[in-house]
Amino acid sequence: MREQYQDGRGVPALIGVHNDASGHALALTLAYANALGCTRAGVLQTTFADETETDLFGEQAVLCGGLSELVKAGFETLVDAGYDPELAYFECLHEMKLIVDLAYARGLSGMRAEVSDTAEYGDYVSGSRVIGDAVREEMQKILADVQSGAFARQWIEEAKTGGKNFERKREEEKLHGIESVGAELRSRMSWV
Repeated sequence: MREQYQDGRGVPALIGVHNDASGHALALTLAYANALGCTRAGVLQTTFADETETDLFGEQAVLCGGLSELVKAGFETLVDAGYDPELAYFECLHEMKLIVDLAYARGLSGMRAEVSDTAEYGDYVSGSRVIGDAVREEMQKILADVQSGAFARQWIEEAKTGGKNFERKREEEKLHGIESVGAELRSRMSWV
């Protein structure tokens, strides 16, 4: 955040006022956001519940859980079909940063305008085959678990039992083939 501020940019902020006893809470919150440089990038007004629920859903269904599983499934599909694991890594994980950076900077349509026509056409005809109705139904269930508190209760129970399932899963994931291939390839890239 400090680096963005010093460079004349800002980090977007979310603000919410639940109980405005003074009548000036929103103005005060915006003043803090401005002082931090956040208004340079944008400030979205929200509620604690909405931010928490969208954050937990996004992490599980898209940003972490969904992305990790999609990348591993693509890697496994190529390796199982006989392709070199290094090639599978580059196609399913390494190049993802290029696409994400384009989408981040220009939106999905802007990203599509920068990739080849072949890649863009493949996006239109194949993306919905991967993320179809079954995936969307699971996303609805994940959101419902977040909204109902079921996910929070599950996470609290996991913590109460010492996080054994969490640690087991963490160790299992470290052993996935994409991890060893990626570590070797990244060791050759001084810029990473």
